[in-house]
Amino acid sequence: MSSITSIAGLRARTRRTSDQRMANHRTVTFLVAVVLLLSVIGLGATMSASWVVALNSEGASPFLYFYRQAAWLVAGVVVMVVASRVPYQYYQKFAAPIFGVSLVGLMAVLLIGKEVSGARRWIDLGFTSFQPSEFAKFALVVFLAAVLTRKDRLLGDFAHYAAPVFTSIGVVVLLLIKQPDFGTALVVVAGALTVVAVSSTPLRFIVVSMALGLLGVSVLAISQEYRAARIAAFFSDNVDVLGAGYQLDQSLKALGTGGLFGIGLGESRARWMFLPNSHTDFIFAIIGEELGFLGASFILLAFALLSVLGTVVALRAPDRFGRLLAAGTTAWIVAQAVINVGGVIGALPISGIALPFISYGGTALVMAMGSVGVLINIARQGCAGGMHRKR
Repeated sequence: MSSITSIAGLRARTRRTSDQRMANHRTVTFLVAVVLLLSVIGLGATMSASWVVALNSEGASPFLYFYRQAAWLVAGVVVMVVASRVPYQYYQKFAAPIFGVSLVGLMAVLLIGKEVSGARRWIDLGFTSFQPSEFAKFALVVFLAAVLTRKDRLLGDFAHYAAPVFTSIGVVVLLLIKQPDFGTALVVVAGALTVVAVSSTPLRFIVVSMALGLLGVSVLAISQEYRAARIAAFFSDNVDVLGAGYQLDQSLKALGTGGLFGIGLGESRARWMFLPNSHTDFIFAIIGEELGFLGASFILLAFALLSVLGTVVALRAPDRFGRLLAAGTTAWIVAQAVINVGGVIGALPISGIALPFISYGGTALVMAMGSVGVLINIARQGCAGGMHRKR
Protein backbone atom coordinates (compact mmCIF):
# COMPACT_ATOMS: atom_id res chain seq x y z
CA MET A 1 0.00 0.00 0.00
CA SER A 2 2.82 2.39 0.93
CA SER A 3 4.59 1.71 -2.38
CA ILE A 4 1.37 2.44 -4.31
CA THR A 5 0.95 5.68 -2.37
CA SER A 6 4.57 6.65 -3.09
CA ILE A 7 4.14 5.98 -6.81
CA ALA A 8 0.91 8.01 -6.88
CA GLY A 9 2.63 10.88 -5.07
CA LEU A 10 5.57 10.75 -7.47
CA ARG A 11 3.21 10.86 -10.45
CA ALA A 12 1.34 13.81 -8.96
CA ARG A 13 4.59 15.71 -8.38
CA THR A 14 5.73 14.90 -11.91
CA ARG A 15 2.45 16.22 -13.32
CA ARG A 16 2.76 19.41 -11.25
CA THR A 17 6.34 19.91 -12.46
CA SER A 18 5.29 19.31 -16.05
CA ASP A 19 2.34 21.71 -15.72
CA GLN A 20 4.62 24.31 -14.15
CA ARG A 21 7.11 24.07 -16.99
CA MET A 22 4.35 24.36 -19.57
CA ALA A 23 2.90 27.40 -17.82
CA ASN A 24 6.33 29.05 -17.68
CA HIS A 25 6.95 28.21 -21.33
CA ARG A 26 3.64 29.80 -22.36
CA THR A 27 4.42 32.95 -20.40
CA VAL A 28 7.86 33.24 -21.99
CA THR A 29 6.43 32.61 -25.47
CA PHE A 30 3.81 35.33 -25.08
CA LEU A 31 6.37 37.77 -23.64
CA VAL A 32 8.73 37.28 -26.57
CA ALA A 33 5.89 37.47 -29.10
CA VAL A 34 4.49 40.73 -27.68
CA VAL A 35 7.88 42.43 -27.45
CA LEU A 36 8.98 41.38 -30.93
CA LEU A 37 5.62 42.39 -32.39
CA LEU A 38 5.81 45.86 -30.81
CA SER A 39 9.43 46.25 -31.94
CA VAL A 40 8.68 45.26 -35.54
CA ILE A 41 5.69 47.64 -35.62
CA GLY A 42 7.98 50.31 -34.22
CA LEU A 43 10.51 49.63 -36.96
CA GLY A 44 7.86 50.10 -39.62
CA ALA A 45 6.50 53.22 -37.93
CA THR A 46 10.03 54.65 -37.67
CA MET A 47 10.57 54.14 -41.40
CA SER A 48 7.40 56.08 -42.17
CA ALA A 49 7.64 58.79 -39.49
CA SER A 50 11.36 59.54 -39.97
CA TRP A 51 11.42 59.52 -43.78
CA VAL A 52 10.91 63.27 -44.16
CA VAL A 53 13.24 64.15 -41.27
CA ALA A 54 16.00 62.05 -42.80
CA LEU A 55 15.32 63.51 -46.24
CA ASN A 56 15.83 67.00 -44.87
CA SER A 57 19.23 66.02 -43.43
CA GLU A 58 21.87 67.13 -45.90
CA GLY A 59 23.19 64.19 -47.90
CA ALA A 60 21.31 61.62 -45.78
CA SER A 61 19.39 58.62 -47.05
CA PRO A 62 15.63 58.84 -46.44
CA PHE A 63 15.99 55.48 -44.69
CA LEU A 64 18.77 56.68 -42.33
CA TYR A 65 16.76 56.33 -39.12
CA PHE A 66 15.19 53.08 -40.27
CA TYR A 67 18.61 51.49 -40.85
CA ARG A 68 19.83 52.68 -37.47
CA GLN A 69 16.75 51.43 -35.67
CA ALA A 70 17.00 48.07 -37.46
CA ALA A 71 20.60 47.72 -36.26
CA TRP A 72 19.56 48.59 -32.71
CA LEU A 73 16.71 46.08 -32.92
CA VAL A 74 19.18 43.32 -33.77
CA ALA A 75 21.37 44.44 -30.86
CA GLY A 76 18.31 44.51 -28.60
CA VAL A 77 17.35 40.95 -29.52
CA VAL A 78 20.89 39.79 -28.73
CA VAL A 79 20.82 41.57 -25.36
CA MET A 80 17.38 40.12 -24.57
CA VAL A 81 18.57 36.59 -25.32
CA VAL A 82 21.72 37.03 -23.22
CA ALA A 83 19.77 38.58 -20.33
CA SER A 84 17.27 35.71 -20.44
CA ARG A 85 20.14 33.28 -19.87
CA VAL A 86 21.70 35.12 -16.94
CA PRO A 87 20.24 33.97 -13.59
CA TYR A 88 18.44 37.00 -12.19
CA GLN A 89 19.87 36.22 -8.73
CA TYR A 90 23.16 37.74 -9.93
CA TYR A 91 21.53 41.17 -10.00
CA GLN A 92 20.78 40.88 -6.29
CA LYS A 93 24.43 40.08 -5.58
CA PHE A 94 25.71 43.02 -7.64
CA ALA A 95 22.87 45.48 -6.97
CA ALA A 96 25.09 48.12 -5.32
CA PRO A 97 27.71 48.20 -8.13
CA ILE A 98 24.96 48.29 -10.77
CA PHE A 99 23.33 51.24 -9.03
CA GLY A 100 26.70 52.93 -8.59
CA VAL A 101 27.45 52.65 -12.31
CA SER A 102 24.08 54.22 -13.13
CA LEU A 103 24.84 57.19 -10.84
CA VAL A 104 28.23 57.67 -12.48
CA GLY A 105 26.52 57.72 -15.86
CA LEU A 106 23.92 60.25 -14.73
CA MET A 107 26.66 62.52 -13.33
CA ALA A 108 28.87 62.08 -16.39
CA VAL A 109 26.14 63.18 -18.78
CA LEU A 110 25.88 66.50 -16.89
CA LEU A 111 29.63 67.09 -17.38
CA ILE A 112 30.39 65.72 -20.83
CA GLY A 113 26.96 65.08 -22.28
CA LYS A 114 25.87 66.31 -25.68
CA GLU A 115 23.39 69.17 -25.45
CA VAL A 116 20.33 68.88 -27.68
CA SER A 117 17.51 71.45 -27.49
CA GLY A 118 18.78 72.71 -24.14
CA ALA A 119 19.01 69.27 -22.49
CA ARG A 120 22.01 67.09 -21.68
CA ARG A 121 20.79 63.50 -21.86
CA TRP A 122 23.24 61.75 -24.19
CA ILE A 123 26.92 60.88 -24.06
CA ASP A 124 28.51 60.92 -27.51
CA LEU A 125 30.59 57.78 -28.02
CA GLY A 126 31.62 58.72 -31.54
CA PHE A 127 29.91 55.91 -33.41
CA THR A 128 26.67 56.37 -31.45
CA SER A 129 25.15 58.09 -28.42
CA PHE A 130 24.31 56.55 -25.06
CA GLN A 131 21.53 57.72 -22.72
CA PRO A 132 22.44 56.88 -19.09
CA SER A 133 18.92 57.53 -17.84
CA GLU A 134 17.70 54.40 -19.64
CA PHE A 135 20.05 52.25 -17.59
CA ALA A 136 19.11 54.12 -14.41
CA LYS A 137 15.47 52.94 -14.69
CA PHE A 138 16.56 49.32 -14.42
CA ALA A 139 19.39 49.95 -11.94
CA LEU A 140 17.17 51.68 -9.37
CA VAL A 141 14.61 48.86 -9.52
CA VAL A 142 17.39 46.29 -8.99
CA PHE A 143 18.84 48.24 -6.07
CA LEU A 144 15.53 48.76 -4.27
CA ALA A 145 14.47 45.14 -4.84
CA ALA A 146 17.74 43.93 -3.32
CA VAL A 147 17.63 46.33 -0.35
CA LEU A 148 13.99 45.69 0.52
CA THR A 149 14.56 41.93 0.23
CA ARG A 150 17.55 42.06 2.55
CA LYS A 151 15.72 44.31 5.04
CA ASP A 152 12.48 42.32 4.82
CA ARG A 153 12.18 41.76 8.57
CA LEU A 154 13.30 45.29 9.44
CA LEU A 155 10.87 47.25 7.30
CA GLY A 156 8.61 47.90 10.28
CA ASP A 157 11.31 50.35 11.44
CA PHE A 158 10.85 53.56 9.46
CA ALA A 159 14.55 54.42 9.61
CA HIS A 160 15.56 51.10 8.04
CA TYR A 161 13.02 51.69 5.30
CA ALA A 162 13.34 55.41 4.64
CA ALA A 163 17.11 55.78 4.55
CA PRO A 164 17.85 53.62 1.49
CA VAL A 165 14.53 54.19 -0.31
CA PHE A 166 14.24 57.97 -0.07
CA THR A 167 17.96 58.53 -0.61
CA SER A 168 18.28 56.34 -3.71
CA ILE A 169 15.11 57.66 -5.36
CA GLY A 170 15.95 61.25 -4.43
CA VAL A 171 19.47 61.13 -5.86
CA VAL A 172 18.35 59.61 -9.17
CA VAL A 173 15.45 62.05 -9.58
CA LEU A 174 17.69 65.02 -8.74
CA LEU A 175 20.25 64.00 -11.36
CA LEU A 176 17.50 63.48 -13.95
CA ILE A 177 15.96 66.88 -13.26
CA LYS A 178 19.36 68.52 -13.72
CA GLN A 179 19.50 67.24 -17.33
CA PRO A 180 16.51 68.12 -17.40
CA ASP A 181 14.41 64.98 -17.99
CA PHE A 182 11.19 65.22 -16.03
CA GLY A 183 9.45 62.48 -18.02
CA THR A 184 12.07 59.88 -17.16
CA ALA A 185 11.95 61.02 -13.53
CA LEU A 186 8.24 60.16 -13.52
CA VAL A 187 8.96 56.71 -14.95
CA VAL A 188 11.70 56.09 -12.39
CA VAL A 189 9.42 57.05 -9.52
CA ALA A 190 6.66 54.77 -10.86
CA GLY A 191 9.00 51.77 -11.01
CA ALA A 192 10.53 52.50 -7.61
CA LEU A 193 7.21 52.96 -5.82
CA THR A 194 5.90 49.75 -7.36
CA VAL A 195 8.83 47.86 -5.83
CA VAL A 196 8.00 49.46 -2.48
CA ALA A 197 4.28 48.63 -2.78
CA VAL A 198 4.96 44.96 -3.59
CA SER A 199 7.48 44.54 -0.77
CA SER A 200 6.74 43.82 2.90
CA THR A 201 6.77 47.53 3.69
CA PRO A 202 3.94 48.45 6.11
CA LEU A 203 0.97 50.12 4.45
CA ARG A 204 1.42 53.35 6.43
CA PHE A 205 4.95 53.75 5.06
CA ILE A 206 3.74 53.06 1.54
CA VAL A 207 1.06 55.75 1.87
CA VAL A 208 3.66 58.22 3.14
CA SER A 209 5.94 57.36 0.22
CA MET A 210 3.14 57.79 -2.33
CA ALA A 211 2.16 61.14 -0.81
CA LEU A 212 5.74 62.40 -0.81
CA GLY A 213 6.19 61.18 -4.37
CA LEU A 214 3.06 63.01 -5.52
CA LEU A 215 4.14 66.18 -3.70
CA GLY A 216 7.62 66.02 -5.15
CA VAL A 217 6.37 65.46 -8.69
CA SER A 218 3.92 68.36 -8.36
CA VAL A 219 6.63 70.75 -7.16
CA LEU A 220 9.05 69.68 -9.90
CA ALA A 221 6.33 69.95 -12.53
CA ILE A 222 5.91 73.69 -11.97
CA SER A 223 9.52 74.47 -11.06
CA GLN A 224 10.50 75.20 -14.68
CA GLU A 225 8.71 77.64 -16.96
CA TYR A 226 8.41 75.29 -19.96
CA ARG A 227 6.92 72.49 -17.81
CA ALA A 228 4.52 74.93 -16.17
CA ALA A 229 3.49 76.13 -19.65
CA ARG A 230 2.75 72.56 -20.76
CA ILE A 231 0.62 71.94 -17.67
CA ALA A 232 -1.20 75.26 -18.11
CA ALA A 233 -1.90 74.37 -21.74
CA PHE A 234 -3.21 70.98 -20.67
CA PHE A 235 -5.73 72.44 -18.22
CA SER A 236 -6.63 75.49 -20.32
CA ASP A 237 -9.84 75.66 -22.34
CA ASN A 238 -8.24 78.13 -24.74
CA VAL A 239 -5.18 76.33 -26.07
CA ASP A 240 -2.61 78.40 -27.94
CA VAL A 241 -2.26 76.18 -31.00
CA LEU A 242 0.63 78.31 -32.27
CA GLY A 243 2.44 78.24 -28.94
CA ALA A 244 2.51 75.75 -26.05
CA GLY A 245 -0.40 73.79 -27.50
CA TYR A 246 0.96 73.43 -31.04
CA GLN A 247 2.39 69.92 -30.70
CA LEU A 248 -0.72 68.51 -29.04
CA ASP A 249 -2.94 70.19 -31.60
CA GLN A 250 -1.00 68.61 -34.48
CA SER A 251 -1.00 65.25 -32.71
CA LEU A 252 -4.78 65.29 -32.30
CA LYS A 253 -5.23 66.33 -35.93
CA ALA A 254 -3.10 63.36 -37.02
CA LEU A 255 -5.12 60.97 -34.87
CA GLY A 256 -8.39 62.45 -36.08
CA THR A 257 -7.32 62.18 -39.70
CA GLY A 258 -6.72 58.45 -39.22
CA GLY A 259 -10.33 57.73 -38.41
CA LEU A 260 -11.24 54.10 -37.83
CA PHE A 261 -8.99 52.35 -40.34
CA GLY A 262 -6.29 54.94 -41.06
CA ILE A 263 -5.17 56.61 -44.27
CA GLY A 264 -2.71 53.86 -45.16
CA LEU A 265 0.85 52.78 -44.40
CA GLY A 266 3.41 55.39 -45.37
CA GLU A 267 0.73 57.98 -46.13
CA SER A 268 1.12 60.19 -43.06
CA ARG A 269 0.70 63.91 -43.62
CA ALA A 270 1.74 64.96 -40.13
CA ARG A 271 5.28 63.69 -40.74
CA TRP A 272 5.81 66.44 -43.32
CA MET A 273 7.26 68.67 -40.59
CA PHE A 274 3.83 69.48 -39.14
CA LEU A 275 4.27 67.30 -36.04
CA PRO A 276 7.60 67.77 -34.22
CA ASN A 277 9.32 64.62 -32.92
CA SER A 278 7.04 62.46 -35.04
CA HIS A 279 9.51 59.53 -35.04
CA THR A 280 10.30 59.73 -31.32
CA ASP A 281 7.91 61.09 -28.67
CA PHE A 282 4.88 61.33 -30.99
CA ILE A 283 5.21 58.21 -33.09
CA PHE A 284 1.92 56.92 -31.64
CA ALA A 285 0.15 59.77 -33.45
CA ILE A 286 1.67 58.64 -36.76
CA ILE A 287 0.51 55.08 -36.09
CA GLY A 288 -2.99 56.34 -35.34
CA GLU A 289 -3.00 58.43 -38.50
CA GLU A 290 -1.83 55.62 -40.79
CA LEU A 291 -3.52 52.64 -39.11
CA GLY A 292 -6.47 54.40 -37.55
CA PHE A 293 -8.23 53.79 -34.27
CA LEU A 294 -8.01 50.03 -34.74
CA GLY A 295 -4.23 50.09 -35.24
CA ALA A 296 -3.68 52.39 -32.27
CA SER A 297 -5.94 50.23 -30.11
CA PHE A 298 -3.92 47.18 -31.07
CA ILE A 299 -0.80 48.87 -29.67
CA LEU A 300 -2.59 49.63 -26.41
CA LEU A 301 -3.85 46.05 -26.13
CA ALA A 302 -0.30 44.79 -26.65
CA PHE A 303 0.97 46.90 -23.76
CA ALA A 304 -1.98 45.77 -21.63
CA LEU A 305 -1.04 42.15 -22.36
CA LEU A 306 2.58 42.94 -21.49
CA SER A 307 1.38 44.33 -18.16
CA VAL A 308 -0.61 41.16 -17.43
CA LEU A 309 2.32 38.92 -18.38
CA GLY A 310 4.71 40.90 -16.19
CA THR A 311 2.29 40.60 -13.29
CA VAL A 312 2.06 36.84 -13.82
CA VAL A 313 5.86 36.60 -13.81
CA ALA A 314 6.00 38.55 -10.54
CA LEU A 315 3.34 36.38 -8.89
CA ARG A 316 5.12 33.19 -9.93
CA ALA A 317 8.62 34.36 -9.04
CA PRO A 318 10.43 31.75 -6.93
CA ASP A 319 11.67 34.27 -4.33
CA ARG A 320 10.98 37.73 -2.97
CA PHE A 321 13.74 39.47 -4.92
CA GLY A 322 12.46 38.01 -8.18
CA ARG A 323 8.95 39.18 -7.39
CA LEU A 324 10.07 42.75 -6.63
CA LEU A 325 12.37 42.86 -9.66
CA ALA A 326 9.66 41.60 -12.02
CA ALA A 327 7.04 43.99 -10.63
CA GLY A 328 9.31 47.03 -10.80
CA THR A 329 10.56 46.23 -14.29
CA THR A 330 7.05 45.72 -15.62
CA ALA A 331 5.88 48.91 -13.91
CA TRP A 332 8.45 51.25 -15.45
CA ILE A 333 7.91 49.88 -18.96
CA VAL A 334 4.11 50.10 -18.77
CA ALA A 335 4.17 53.45 -16.93
CA GLN A 336 6.35 54.92 -19.67
CA ALA A 337 3.92 53.69 -22.31
CA VAL A 338 0.95 55.18 -20.41
CA ILE A 339 2.69 58.54 -19.93
CA ASN A 340 3.73 58.71 -23.58
CA VAL A 341 0.34 57.78 -25.03
CA GLY A 342 -1.43 59.98 -22.49
CA GLY A 343 0.56 62.97 -23.70
CA VAL A 344 -0.02 62.16 -27.36
CA ILE A 345 -3.81 61.92 -27.00
CA GLY A 346 -4.11 64.84 -24.59
CA ALA A 347 -5.12 62.79 -21.56
CA LEU A 348 -1.90 63.78 -19.73
CA PRO A 349 0.51 66.72 -20.01
CA ILE A 350 3.25 66.22 -22.61
CA SER A 351 6.31 64.73 -20.92
CA GLY A 352 8.77 64.23 -23.77
CA ILE A 353 9.48 60.52 -23.28
CA ALA A 354 9.57 57.74 -25.85
CA LEU A 355 7.09 54.93 -26.41
CA PRO A 356 8.88 51.68 -25.38
CA PHE A 357 9.89 49.33 -28.23
CA ILE A 358 8.31 51.64 -30.82
CA SER A 359 9.86 55.12 -30.73
CA TYR A 360 13.17 55.71 -32.48
CA GLY A 361 16.11 55.46 -30.07
CA GLY A 362 18.83 52.86 -29.64
CA THR A 363 19.58 53.00 -25.93
CA ALA A 364 15.90 52.95 -25.02
CA LEU A 365 15.18 49.96 -27.26
CA VAL A 366 18.15 47.90 -26.10
CA MET A 367 17.53 48.58 -22.40
CA ALA A 368 13.81 47.81 -22.70
CA MET A 369 14.50 44.53 -24.48
CA GLY A 370 17.25 43.68 -21.99
CA SER A 371 14.80 44.28 -19.15
CA VAL A 372 12.32 41.93 -20.81
CA GLY A 373 15.15 39.38 -20.98
CA VAL A 374 15.39 39.60 -17.19
CA LEU A 375 11.62 39.02 -16.96
CA ILE A 376 12.02 35.96 -19.18
CA ASN A 377 14.67 34.53 -16.87
CA ILE A 378 12.42 35.04 -13.84
CA ALA A 379 9.54 33.45 -15.74
CA ARG A 380 11.61 30.37 -16.60
CA GLN A 381 12.39 29.84 -12.92
CA GLY A 382 8.84 30.62 -11.84
CA CYS A 383 6.61 28.51 -9.63
CA ALA A 384 3.16 27.83 -11.07
CA GLY A 385 0.52 29.62 -9.07
CA GLY A 386 3.23 31.39 -7.05
CA MET A 387 3.57 28.38 -4.76
CA HIS A 388 6.70 27.17 -2.95
CA ARG A 389 8.21 30.66 -3.04
CA LYS A 390 11.32 31.19 -0.97
CA ARG A 391 11.57 34.25 1.20
